[in-house]
Amino acid sequence: MNTDAPAVLSPILGQAVEATDQQPAQTDHQPAATRAGASGAKPAPEKKRSRSLSEDKRFKIFCGTANRELTEEVCKFVGVPLGETKLQRFSDGEVYFQLLENVRGVDVFIVQPTCYPVDQHLVELLIMIDACKRASAGRITVVVPYYGYARQDRKDRPRVAISSKLVADLLTTAGANRALFVDLHAAQIQGFFNIPVDHLFASPVLVSYFRDLELPNLTVVSPDAGGVERARFFAKKMEAPLAIVDKRRTDINVTEVMNVIGDVQGRTCLILDDIIDTAGTLVKTVDALLDAGAEKVYACASHPVLSGPAIERIANSRLEQLVVTNTIPLREEALRTGKIKVLSIAGLLGRAIESIHMETSVSTLFS
Repeated sequence: MNTDAPAVLSPILGQAVEATDQQPAQTDHQPAATRAGASGAKPAPEKKRSRSLSEDKRFKIFCGTANRELTEEVCKFVGVPLGETKLQRFSDGEVYFQLLENVRGVDVFIVQPTCYPVDQHLVELLIMIDACKRASAGRITVVVPYYGYARQDRKDRPRVAISSKLVADLLTTAGANRALFVDLHAAQIQGFFNIPVDHLFASPVLVSYFRDLELPNLTVVSPDAGGVERARFFAKKMEAPLAIVDKRRTDINVTEVMNVIGDVQGRTCLILDDIIDTAGTLVKTVDALLDAGAEKVYACASHPVLSGPAIERIANSRLEQLVVTNTIPLREEALRTGKIKVLSIAGLLGRAIESIHMETSVSTLFS
C-alpha cells in the first residue's frame, strides 16, 4: 500500500487492497451469462492493481482552482504528477484554459469540486472538459468531491428548477464520459446521468476516526428524515443505536426542530450529515439533543460548505467537535476554530481513480 496515504485510511482501505491482490473480482462490464457461469466459461480475471501508475503514459490527472491541495494529495497517493495546465481569467472574469500536455488517447481525470464560488468553479470544470475532448482525450472522468446544486433534485414547490439534473446534462454535453462523486445529497442523482457514475462514501474515513475515539454510550443521530438511511448504515458500522431529529424546513437555510425520536438520555450523541452549510440546523439539533438529556454531542459531515454565519455559530455552540473531510477547502477562519477537525479523503479518491483506470471494482473499497 502507498505509504503516503493518510493514516486514517489505512485500516479501511488496506483491507480492500489486500482482498483485490489476493482474489481478483469480476469486472462490472462482464456479460451477465459469464458472471453467472451460465456458459461454462471461466470468468476473466481483473487486471492487477498497479503499485504505481507513474510509468503509465495513458493516465493523467488535472485540476482546476477549486481544491488544488486535495488533487495534489491524490496525485501523491497514486504516484503520478499533477498534469500541467494554464488557467487564467480575462479582466471581465471570463475563463481561459489550456492543456500544456498531450492527452491524445489518454485516460484523463479532472478533479474539481463545485464549491464556493459555485458557478465559477462549475464553468471552469465545463471548459476543462471541453478542452480535453477537443484534444482527443481517450476518456474523460470528472471527479467531483462536492457536487453543487445537489440539494435541488426534485420539484418540491411549483415553478422551481431541478438544477442538479441541469448540471448533470451540462457535464455530459461538455464531453464527460464518466463521473465520480463523494456523498451525493440524494443517491437518485446518479440517475440524472446517462454516463457511468461511481458514488463514493466518506463513511470509511469517518468511522475509522470515531472508532479510535471510543466514545462511551454512543448514539448516532440523523438530523432529519432524509438522512436516516445514511445514519443507519453509519450506526451499524459503529455498533451503536440510532436516533432521529424531527425537523421542519420553513425556508431556504431555515429549519425548525420539532422533537427527538429515540433515547438519548445520558448518552454521547454523534450527528451525521452530508452537508453543513450555515450550521443553523446543526446548532438547533445540538440544543435539542442536550435538552433531551444527552451528555455530549459530536457531529460529522462529508462536505463543510460553512457559509454565512456557520463558523461563528459552531464556535459559540455547545458542540464538542465537528469532524469534516477535505472535499471542500476550509477558510483560515474555520481552521482556527478549535472545534473543527479535518480528515483527508485523498486515499479514498486515489484508490477509486486507480480502480476506474485499471477497470477493477470500486465497490471493494467498502467491503
